Amino acid sequence: KFVRGMLVDTKPTTFDELIRISGLSHGTDVWLNNAATLIEDGTVTLKEAICCRDDIMIYLIKQGLPPNPSFKIMETVRKGKALNDPAKWAEYVALMKEHNVPDWYIKSCEKIKYMFPKAHAAAYVTNAFRIAWFKVHIPKAYYSAFFSIRAADNFDAASMILGKEKVKNKMKEIDMKGNTATKKEQDMYAVLELVLEMYERGINFLPIDLYKSHYKNFLVEDEGIRPPFSSIAGFGPIAAKSLYEAAKSGEEFMSIDEVRLAAKLGDSTVDLLREFGVFEGMQESNQISLFG
Repeated sequence: KFVRGMLVDTKPTTFDELIRISGLSHGTDVWLNNAATLIEDGTVTLKEAICCRDDIMIYLIKQGLPPNPSFKIMETVRKGKALNDPAKWAEYVALMKEHNVPDWYIKSCEKIKYMFPKAHAAAYVTNAFRIAWFKVHIPKAYYSAFFSIRAADNFDAASMILGKEKVKNKMKEIDMKGNTATKKEQDMYAVLELVLEMYERGINFLPIDLYKSHYKNFLVEDEGIRPPFSSIAGFGPIAAKSLYEAAKSGEEFMSIDEVRLAAKLGDSTVDLLREFGVFEGMQESNQISLFG
């Protein structure tokens, strides 16, 4: 949410600006009360702000400072030590002013506590750009991969696979808790946002199916995305894998009891599957009633 706000504020149009935003978002006191204010009041543009540690040395050399002090100033600033040695910093300030470095730049340096290296920012953005291509052009592949890998611990089928309104209601519930929301709920909120986005793009979840669902991966199908058994809250990974292997082992099950025995499932796990309609149309037992 923090970085999305930065994107709204800066409206980047180039890859270089995305790298700058990555540098700003990973630094400490580089964006808030620093570059954000300078950009908002029109003092600088995103391209002119200090974003990554490399920016400082390159800018100072361009201003005519010798490479050695330019490097030392960069190292001092990126570690947040500009004001730790007032006498040394005064020397650096005098040198920068001698080469027409503006006051806003010097004050910006003094506020910084930590800066991100540009190479790291470039690597992050390059990777994110690749992922974004899939999100735009092959969305089902993107969402299934994200939910399987990144959201596995915070995916709750009861709140997420039963339609858009369920997702919105869960988001409202967490919103109303404000600062009292648990860490688990805050992490789930980010996944709920993505699930809602997926629904808004016309992609739906398919029902959890005894024979079609995987034990941990979300599967891409023509009609939508099939959630795994593990997406059900309380359904552990061992039980999920055991059920998957039992369902793939041969013939279809005749009854719920047969599933229970083949997959070694407890009563509570079977009840969870019942809640999601996994056993719909299946009889409870293979026993034939003498009086039926």
